[in-house]
Amino acid sequence: MELFDFHAHFFARPFFEALASQSPLEGTPAEKLSEVSAKTGIELPSEDLSQHTARWLGELDRHGVHRMAAFASLPEEAPAVAEAARSSDGRLVPFSLVNPCAEDAPAKVERLISELGFRGVLMFPAMHHYAVDGPEARAVFEVLARHRAPAFVHCGLLVVKLRDLLGLPRAQDIQYANPLSLVPAASAYPEVPFVIPHFGAGLFREALMAGAQCENIYVDTSSTNSWRKTQPGNPDLPQVFERALEVFGAERVLFGTDSNVFPAGWRAERLAEQREALGALDVSEDEQAAVFGGNAARILAEVC
Repeated sequence: MELFDFHAHFFARPFFEALASQSPLEGTPAEKLSEVSAKTGIELPSEDLSQHTARWLGELDRHGVHRMAAFASLPEEAPAVAEAARSSDGRLVPFSLVNPCAEDAPAKVERLISELGFRGVLMFPAMHHYAVDGPEARAVFEVLARHRAPAFVHCGLLVVKLRDLLGLPRAQDIQYANPLSLVPAASAYPEVPFVIPHFGAGLFREALMAGAQCENIYVDTSSTNSWRKTQPGNPDLPQVFERALEVFGAERVLFGTDSNVFPAGWRAERLAEQREALGALDVSEDEQAAVFGGNAARILAEVC
């Protein structure tokens, strides 16, 4: 079984610098980042991109991970992620954040895929305040459909701790983050694999309903899944997997960790938790192989 982490944030130096430059806190961007690092223990990435890339590849080697989706979590980070992916011999698979409301968004997505080697996009409707089934998003989905490229669409709860530490306002409006809003888009663009991260991040029932309605909607398993505390009965992880497998089938569940910063590095505990959960459900080896890598590889094989 080739392990493929389909949800991780690369977090190169430009990501931190872009956020710091937007921060209202006093001081230079470097001073703000130094303060955040001191408070959190986060090790800021080297300004030498090759060192940061090597560190991630070393993590993959250490934990037996064959490939990892590497997210550019801000547009400013996309060039660094593209370069890292090019130098990784295919082990880092690049995806980039896209705001469909930004000027020339469809053209930017076309360039990301056609010229820079990105395999899909990340979308945060709650952060950027747009309807997933609205005209702005549809223009982006048309580009993705031509390339059969996936869209990660964040739904449910959204808290970005680094933004909080830098004093950036919480602009999230989860009224825009209902998984059911994906149904019209997924129905209109069956060529696009739509991925709902974190089992819907608190909107689990809605994610299940969306997945039952559209066969091109997937869920990923990433993060601590602490959203379970918001659910009636506080279901454990095996119960979450059981429901997801009943609705999506093993072929539409995608393993992810939400790994992001160092020194934590690649979050091996997420793999252990999820393997234990699937083991408790007596999920077959073939189905586990699909969840932990086969499904992601199949989706990417269709991107053109």
